[in-house]
Amino acid sequence: MNARRCADVIVVGAGIVGAACARALAQRGLEVQVLDDYRGGATAAGMGHLLVLDDNPAELALSAYSLQCWRDWAPRLPAGCAYRNNGTLWLAADAEELALAAAKQQRLSTHGLDCELLGAAALRAAEPALRADLHGALKVGGDGIVYAPNVVDWLLAHEHIRRCRAQVVELDGAAVRLADGRRLAAGAVVLATGIDAGALCPELPLTPKKGQLLITDRYPREIRHTLVELGYVKSAHQATGPSVACNIQPRPTGQLLIGSSRQFGSRDPGIDGTLLARMLKRAVHYVPGLATLNAIRCWSGLRAASPDGQPLLGPHPHRPGLWLALGHEGLGITTAPGSAELLAAQLCDERPPLPVAPFLPQRLLPEAADA
Repeated sequence: MNARRCADVIVVGAGIVGAACARALAQRGLEVQVLDDYRGGATAAGMGHLLVLDDNPAELALSAYSLQCWRDWAPRLPAGCAYRNNGTLWLAADAEELALAAAKQQRLSTHGLDCELLGAAALRAAEPALRADLHGALKVGGDGIVYAPNVVDWLLAHEHIRRCRAQVVELDGAAVRLADGRRLAAGAVVLATGIDAGALCPELPLTPKKGQLLITDRYPREIRHTLVELGYVKSAHQATGPSVACNIQPRPTGQLLIGSSRQFGSRDPGIDGTLLARMLKRAVHYVPGLATLNAIRCWSGLRAASPDGQPLLGPHPHRPGLWLALGHEGLGITTAPGSAELLAAQLCDERPPLPVAPFLPQRLLPEAADA
């Protein structure tokens, strides 16, 4: 492919992960060209919940490191990014779930994270709007919320980053072809287009997970923490069939953002009314007062999931010059800063801040594919 060199690195995709990668590379002095078709993706549709998850050691390490990055960013984020360190309450509906909360506390505390086990009375004092018969909760104080689309604009406002509206239709190592016929080259290309990456790299083992969210009208603030049932983790990683779980986030505007749902394999952008009803019923089960509030909008989005639940961060093993930052599923906004640092460190031949082996693309692309 005869192509004009336009930058040190081309980043394809201007969602939160692509923007964070562009920023991390620009901060290392590289000239970065960001190409995006402005169709919108998971970043615009996401909940913006910044949280530590601990299903496995790699996920815990990446999310905990990323949360610290978010806290480091916080003083510099514009007000429109709506960053808040409001914490998460993992709700225990019975004694069995309270035992799960205690085990979760042990894992997070071992990692040096701020967390506290609340009994029933302490939980009622912290969040009176919850139903009265809950057994307790785990409070994770370092978790937060953010409005990711405005963070993208902040990340890309760097002197070494150029942003261009363009549709990439072909990849050839460290070069790309655009829909208008132009061919651009760089020292490396980073692919960060979420579930749409399969159109450019059909060999990528990414599966869409559709989610739906609903936001209420503005009301006096009665919920302070993000509320998540402990059954969420089981729901989030359920391998087959649609699932719902209670996830309620207070926004700085006085609105409540209500989730969550998951559907495998669907690319239909429409709202599934039956699943939405199940999701809302689950939320009202935990916060009965939600039934009296007005909803003003609901929408859906597609998360890109990898087979083992970990993102792909690093060089494509069979396409020299191509780097991948994909497959974050529901943790893309949370882990964007950590993912960017892992990718940039590899690309710039630095020592990564975390072990990279669990995230290298070669684990899921072991054999050469015909490109």
